Amino acid sequence: MESFKKYVAEMVGTCFLVLFGCGTACLVGTSGTGYLLSALAFGLTLLGLCYCIGNVSGCHVNPAVSLGMLLLRRMSLLDCVGYIASQFLGALAGSALLKLIFSQSGMIDRTGNLGANSTAGTGGSVWVAILVETLLTFLFVLVVIGVNSKEDYKPTAGIAAGVGLAVVHIFGIGFTGTSVNPARSLAPALFARGTILSEYWIFLVAPVIGAILAALLYTFFERKEKRKIKA
Repeated sequence: MESFKKYVAEMVGTCFLVLFGCGTACLVGTSGTGYLLSALAFGLTLLGLCYCIGNVSGCHVNPAVSLGMLLLRRMSLLDCVGYIASQFLGALAGSALLKLIFSQSGMIDRTGNLGANSTAGTGGSVWVAILVETLLTFLFVLVVIGVNSKEDYKPTAGIAAGVGLAVVHIFGIGFTGTSVNPARSLAPALFARGTILSEYWIFLVAPVIGAILAALLYTFFERKEKRKIKA
Protein backbone atom coordinates (compact mmCIF):
# COMPACT_ATOMS: atom_id res chain seq x y z
CA MET A 1 0.00 0.00 0.00
CA GLU A 2 2.84 2.38 0.83
CA SER A 3 4.44 1.79 -2.56
CA PHE A 4 1.11 2.40 -4.29
CA LYS A 5 0.81 5.77 -2.53
CA LYS A 6 4.26 6.69 -3.80
CA TYR A 7 3.37 5.72 -7.36
CA VAL A 8 0.16 7.77 -7.26
CA ALA A 9 2.09 10.74 -5.87
CA GLU A 10 4.64 10.49 -8.70
CA MET A 11 1.92 10.21 -11.32
CA VAL A 12 -0.01 13.22 -10.02
CA GLY A 13 3.16 15.25 -9.53
CA THR A 14 4.48 14.60 -13.04
CA CYS A 15 1.06 15.38 -14.49
CA PHE A 16 1.07 18.85 -12.94
CA LEU A 17 4.72 19.46 -13.81
CA VAL A 18 3.92 18.90 -17.49
CA LEU A 19 0.58 20.71 -17.32
CA PHE A 20 1.94 23.88 -15.72
CA GLY A 21 5.47 23.83 -17.15
CA CYS A 22 4.65 23.00 -20.75
CA GLY A 23 1.35 24.86 -20.45
CA THR A 24 3.10 28.11 -19.57
CA ALA A 25 5.48 27.66 -22.50
CA CYS A 26 2.47 27.19 -24.78
CA LEU A 27 0.83 30.35 -23.47
CA VAL A 28 3.78 32.73 -23.48
CA GLY A 29 6.19 31.14 -25.96
CA THR A 30 9.91 30.70 -25.43
CA SER A 31 11.25 34.03 -26.64
CA GLY A 32 11.58 37.37 -24.87
CA THR A 33 9.98 37.37 -21.43
CA GLY A 34 8.36 34.04 -22.26
CA TYR A 35 11.81 32.50 -22.00
CA LEU A 36 12.11 33.40 -18.32
CA LEU A 37 8.46 32.74 -17.49
CA SER A 38 8.67 29.22 -18.88
CA ALA A 39 11.78 28.49 -16.82
CA LEU A 40 10.16 29.87 -13.67
CA ALA A 41 6.99 27.87 -14.30
CA PHE A 42 8.91 24.60 -14.32
CA GLY A 43 11.03 25.56 -11.32
CA LEU A 44 8.22 26.93 -9.16
CA THR A 45 5.92 24.04 -10.01
CA LEU A 46 8.57 21.57 -8.89
CA LEU A 47 9.21 23.60 -5.74
CA GLY A 48 5.53 23.49 -4.85
CA LEU A 49 5.24 19.80 -5.64
CA CYS A 50 8.19 19.01 -3.38
CA TYR A 51 6.25 20.35 -0.43
CA CYS A 52 3.06 18.55 -1.51
CA ILE A 53 4.37 15.05 -2.20
CA GLY A 54 8.00 15.18 -1.07
CA ASN A 55 7.24 13.41 2.20
CA VAL A 56 5.27 10.75 0.31
CA SER A 57 7.53 9.78 -2.59
CA GLY A 58 10.49 12.15 -2.47
CA CYS A 59 8.99 14.02 -5.44
CA HIS A 60 11.21 12.64 -8.20
CA VAL A 61 8.66 13.33 -10.99
CA ASN A 62 11.50 12.53 -13.38
CA PRO A 63 12.87 9.14 -14.55
CA ALA A 64 16.41 10.57 -14.57
CA VAL A 65 16.16 11.40 -10.87
CA SER A 66 14.75 7.96 -10.07
CA LEU A 67 17.59 6.34 -12.02
CA GLY A 68 20.12 8.36 -10.06
CA MET A 69 18.53 7.27 -6.78
CA LEU A 70 18.56 3.64 -7.92
CA LEU A 71 22.25 3.78 -8.82
CA LEU A 72 22.99 5.22 -5.37
CA ARG A 73 20.96 2.38 -3.82
CA ARG A 74 18.48 4.78 -2.30
CA MET A 75 15.56 2.85 -3.76
CA SER A 76 14.86 -0.70 -4.92
CA LEU A 77 14.71 -1.76 -8.56
CA LEU A 78 11.01 -2.59 -8.18
CA ASP A 79 10.24 0.84 -6.77
CA CYS A 80 12.30 2.49 -9.50
CA VAL A 81 10.30 0.71 -12.20
CA GLY A 82 7.07 1.70 -10.45
CA TYR A 83 8.18 5.31 -10.16
CA ILE A 84 9.21 5.58 -13.80
CA ALA A 85 6.01 3.95 -15.08
CA SER A 86 3.97 6.34 -12.93
CA GLN A 87 5.94 9.33 -14.18
CA PHE A 88 5.33 8.46 -17.82
CA LEU A 89 1.61 7.93 -17.15
CA GLY A 90 1.44 11.26 -15.33
CA ALA A 91 3.21 13.08 -18.14
CA LEU A 92 0.82 11.60 -20.70
CA ALA A 93 -2.13 12.71 -18.58
CA GLY A 94 -0.67 16.22 -18.29
CA SER A 95 -0.19 16.54 -22.05
CA ALA A 96 -3.66 15.15 -22.72
CA LEU A 97 -5.19 17.74 -20.39
CA LEU A 98 -3.12 20.45 -22.05
CA LYS A 99 -4.28 19.34 -25.49
CA LEU A 100 -7.90 19.33 -24.31
CA ILE A 101 -7.67 22.76 -22.69
CA PHE A 102 -6.08 24.43 -25.72
CA SER A 103 -8.35 22.76 -28.26
CA GLN A 104 -11.52 23.71 -26.38
CA SER A 105 -10.53 27.22 -25.29
CA GLY A 106 -9.34 28.46 -28.65
CA MET A 107 -6.07 29.64 -27.11
CA ILE A 108 -3.03 29.65 -29.40
CA ASP A 109 -0.20 27.26 -28.60
CA ARG A 110 2.78 29.55 -29.14
CA THR A 111 5.18 26.61 -29.26
CA GLY A 112 3.09 24.83 -31.87
CA ASN A 113 3.79 21.44 -30.31
CA LEU A 114 2.57 21.47 -26.68
CA GLY A 115 6.02 22.48 -25.49
CA ALA A 116 7.80 19.48 -26.98
CA ASN A 117 11.59 19.33 -27.11
CA SER A 118 13.52 19.44 -30.37
CA THR A 119 16.90 20.19 -31.91
CA ALA A 120 15.61 23.36 -33.60
CA GLY A 121 17.71 25.63 -31.39
CA THR A 122 20.88 23.70 -32.18
CA GLY A 123 20.42 24.02 -35.91
CA GLY A 124 19.44 20.38 -36.06
CA SER A 125 22.74 19.27 -34.52
CA VAL A 126 22.13 16.00 -32.70
CA TRP A 127 25.46 15.94 -30.88
CA VAL A 128 25.02 19.48 -29.56
CA ALA A 129 21.54 18.60 -28.30
CA ILE A 130 22.87 15.47 -26.60
CA LEU A 131 25.76 17.40 -25.03
CA VAL A 132 23.52 20.18 -23.73
CA GLU A 133 20.90 17.80 -22.33
CA THR A 134 23.54 15.57 -20.74
CA LEU A 135 25.15 18.53 -18.98
CA LEU A 136 21.82 19.97 -17.84
CA THR A 137 20.60 16.63 -16.51
CA PHE A 138 23.94 15.97 -14.83
CA LEU A 139 23.73 19.24 -12.90
CA PHE A 140 20.05 18.92 -12.04
CA VAL A 141 20.27 15.31 -10.83
CA LEU A 142 23.43 16.12 -8.86
CA VAL A 143 21.55 18.91 -7.08
CA VAL A 144 18.59 16.68 -6.25
CA ILE A 145 20.58 13.71 -4.96
CA GLY A 146 22.89 16.07 -3.11
CA VAL A 147 20.12 17.55 -0.95
CA ASN A 148 18.42 14.23 -0.23
CA SER A 149 19.97 11.96 2.37
CA LYS A 150 19.60 8.20 2.35
CA GLU A 151 17.38 8.31 5.42
CA ASP A 152 14.73 10.92 4.78
CA TYR A 153 13.38 13.77 2.68
CA LYS A 154 14.84 17.15 3.59
CA PRO A 155 12.55 20.22 3.67
CA THR A 156 15.23 22.30 1.94
CA ALA A 157 15.22 19.92 -1.04
CA GLY A 158 12.23 21.69 -2.55
CA ILE A 159 14.01 25.01 -2.82
CA ALA A 160 17.19 23.47 -4.23
CA ALA A 161 15.33 21.31 -6.74
CA GLY A 162 13.07 24.15 -7.88
CA VAL A 163 15.90 26.63 -8.32
CA GLY A 164 18.01 23.97 -10.02
CA LEU A 165 15.30 23.15 -12.53
CA ALA A 166 14.67 26.83 -13.26
CA VAL A 167 18.39 27.48 -13.83
CA VAL A 168 18.88 24.61 -16.28
CA HIS A 169 15.77 25.76 -18.14
CA ILE A 170 17.07 29.31 -18.42
CA PHE A 171 20.22 28.01 -20.07
CA GLY A 172 18.75 25.20 -22.13
CA ILE A 173 15.45 26.50 -23.51
CA GLY A 174 17.14 28.27 -26.39
CA PHE A 175 18.90 25.08 -27.47
CA THR A 176 16.45 22.21 -26.94
CA GLY A 177 13.55 23.60 -24.95
CA THR A 178 15.19 21.85 -21.96
CA SER A 179 14.13 18.32 -21.21
CA VAL A 180 16.28 16.74 -18.44
CA ASN A 181 13.20 14.52 -18.07
CA PRO A 182 12.37 11.66 -20.49
CA ALA A 183 8.74 11.53 -19.32
CA ARG A 184 8.20 15.25 -19.84
CA SER A 185 9.63 14.93 -23.37
CA LEU A 186 7.75 11.85 -24.55
CA ALA A 187 4.23 13.03 -23.74
CA PRO A 188 4.21 16.22 -25.89
CA ALA A 189 6.18 14.43 -28.63
CA LEU A 190 3.46 11.79 -28.95
CA PHE A 191 0.93 14.51 -29.69
CA ALA A 192 3.29 16.46 -31.96
CA ARG A 193 4.43 13.37 -33.92
CA GLY A 194 6.52 13.86 -37.07
CA THR A 195 10.11 15.05 -36.73
CA ILE A 196 9.73 15.89 -33.05
CA LEU A 197 8.71 12.33 -32.18
CA SER A 198 11.56 10.93 -34.28
CA GLU A 199 14.01 13.02 -32.21
CA TYR A 200 12.68 11.76 -28.89
CA TRP A 201 15.52 9.27 -28.49
CA ILE A 202 17.85 12.22 -27.87
CA PHE A 203 15.80 13.29 -24.86
CA LEU A 204 15.79 9.74 -23.54
CA VAL A 205 19.47 8.92 -24.01
CA ALA A 206 20.98 12.24 -22.85
CA PRO A 207 19.13 12.39 -19.50
CA VAL A 208 20.06 8.77 -18.80
CA ILE A 209 23.74 9.54 -19.45
CA GLY A 210 23.53 12.67 -17.31
CA ALA A 211 21.91 10.78 -14.43
CA ILE A 212 24.54 8.03 -14.55
CA LEU A 213 27.38 10.57 -14.53
CA ALA A 214 25.80 12.45 -11.61
CA ALA A 215 25.44 9.22 -9.61
CA LEU A 216 29.05 8.26 -10.34
CA LEU A 217 30.39 11.64 -9.25
CA TYR A 218 28.28 11.65 -6.09
CA THR A 219 29.49 8.14 -5.25
CA PHE A 220 33.05 9.43 -5.57
CA PHE A 221 32.24 12.33 -3.25
CA GLU A 222 30.68 9.99 -0.67
CA ARG A 223 33.66 7.65 -0.68
CA LYS A 224 36.06 10.55 -0.22
CA GLU A 225 33.98 11.85 2.70
CA LYS A 226 33.93 8.43 4.37
CA ARG A 227 37.71 8.22 4.09
CA LYS A 228 38.03 11.60 5.85
CA ILE A 229 35.76 10.43 8.68
CA LYS A 230 37.75 7.23 9.16
CA ALA A 231 41.01 9.16 9.18
